[in-house]
Amino acid sequence: MAPDREWSPDERDPAAERHRDGRDPGGSDQDGRDQDGRYPAAGERTFGALPPARGRAFARSWWGQAWLKALEDTALDGGQLKLGRRHARAGAVGAVSVRPGRITAVVQDSDHTRHRSDVLLQQLGMADWDRLLDVVADRAGHIAALLDRDMPPVLVEDASAAGVELLPGIGDLEAECSCGAWDHCAHTAALCYQLARLLDQDPFVLLLLRGRGERELLDALQARSAASAAGPACGVGATGGDGAAQGPASGVPAAEAYAARDILPPLPATPPPVATPGVAPVLGGATPPAPGVAVAALEFLIGDAAGRARVLLADALSTGHPDAPLPPVLTPAQDAVRMAAAGPGEAISARLAAGSGRDARALALAVRAWELGGPAGLAVLEESWTPEPEALARATGRLAAAWEDGEVRPRLRATRNRWTAVGGESQLRYGRDGRWWPYRREDGQWAPAGPATDDPASAWAVLSAEG
Repeated sequence: MAPDREWSPDERDPAAERHRDGRDPGGSDQDGRDQDGRYPAAGERTFGALPPARGRAFARSWWGQAWLKALEDTALDGGQLKLGRRHARAGAVGAVSVRPGRITAVVQDSDHTRHRSDVLLQQLGMADWDRLLDVVADRAGHIAALLDRDMPPVLVEDASAAGVELLPGIGDLEAECSCGAWDHCAHTAALCYQLARLLDQDPFVLLLLRGRGERELLDALQARSAASAAGPACGVGATGGDGAAQGPASGVPAAEAYAARDILPPLPATPPPVATPGVAPVLGGATPPAPGVAVAALEFLIGDAAGRARVLLADALSTGHPDAPLPPVLTPAQDAVRMAAAGPGEAISARLAAGSGRDARALALAVRAWELGGPAGLAVLEESWTPEPEALARATGRLAAAWEDGEVRPRLRATRNRWTAVGGESQLRYGRDGRWWPYRREDGQWAPAGPATDDPASAWAVLSAEG
């Protein structure tokens, strides 16, 4: 239920009062940057109230989705989460203040009652920050990704391997609200949903919550790089601060390496990028093919290999390499679908179907699932599995809270990871990654009807629009 009238958070939000003209008294604009476009080293960033979010997901980035998963796994009352989503979608969250360990906003109920809401997240300790800075400084791609407002999964995985958990987990988001609720209420939930939108735009918001602002973090990384560059010289006879001789260092002194430059073989030149893969050769001709060899299929495989080689070369030459995760290794059945998605023609598609144990109809459905979600989409089409009790309870709760009060709720029958409309032709499938996939019955078979979404109501809306 939306507020009774349009309202401006600036009318009621003390944080927003400092930002009416886009600048606070300290010279920051609505996303916390100073007049030079830089973020302050410490303290606080304040974001102006975001517009209503009707018809869109709150989090599109994987780290924003992880933030919401921590909220939804922690909160005990799914009804409060549902009401919080309504508040956030209606624009009832005022300016959001982000500072180390805490986010704050004023949230308005539909009766215009205002509540100050806070969500707390534990800051990283000094030892944690030292380990995290070592991880980020060790790989230039991590710094480049953060500056590009991206948080690659490998960065979070490297930090976790070093004992630093960047993303919150179950129980990490603590709620405080002037409404008096002891658990996450609709107001703190709305604040969390709104923050997910801010995290999508800038992962430095999460790092500020963990205790370091962008400028402070980048200064620390620069100091680390400078200290590393100014370390003790390589070679035998290096001494410590007390003048005592140290052990021989690994490597070659710079002067020695420079003197040997003319006798060392040159490094191979970096290969140039390839705009398009090469054209596959035409086989056969005057020489008949060997028995059992389908010339057209072999030509297609050569062209496919060239296309994949081009993609691998482009990845190797990209600025993010080797930070980008390796693509998954496909099974022969998955690879057959990948190749069929390229549209090789009826004859080759028939060979791919037969080789992967499918008929033409099954391969066409598999290609559709692949185009919507790659290996994950194909798995949802072809695998039926039973979620663990905890995951099943979470999925059931998400479904129960998916529809607003007064909306017509479909009657769904649950079978393992699938919820089917009773007497209808629509189905929701729950993936192993916690996402929902819309399916519709076509000619007696279930077919994917759209891409996955984190919100079951959004997935059902795809089916309703088609119906």
